[in-house]
Amino acid sequence: MDNIFENIPTDLSEEIFQQLAGNDKVRIERIISKGQSSPESGWYDQAHNEWVIVLKGRAKLCFEDLKEITLGPGDHLEIKAHQKHKVSWTAPDVETIWLAVHYQDQT
Repeated sequence: MDNIFENIPTDLSEEIFQQLAGNDKVRIERIISKGQSSPESGWYDQAHNEWVIVLKGRAKLCFEDLKEITLGPGDHLEIKAHQKHKVSWTAPDVETIWLAVHYQDQT
């Protein structure tokens, strides 16, 4: 058994993406950020849906067609496929631990 809040790498100079479970239709990952953000230019434009929750820390997501959204512990949202977005800020003084579920629509 593992704990989502344990085994945090000491070097968080880069964002950490760790797949926890998955198959060809769904992927569950832990993301650990500490002061990282997306590059200024460009947007994430994913071919799949993503549901994210912040378990610890704080972050801000920016959407091409919406204003910036601030997330804290327990806050979650669904990002639909091809909804352009980026991470504009994560807390620099504490780890932000996300749980992300990537999945495809059933059609």
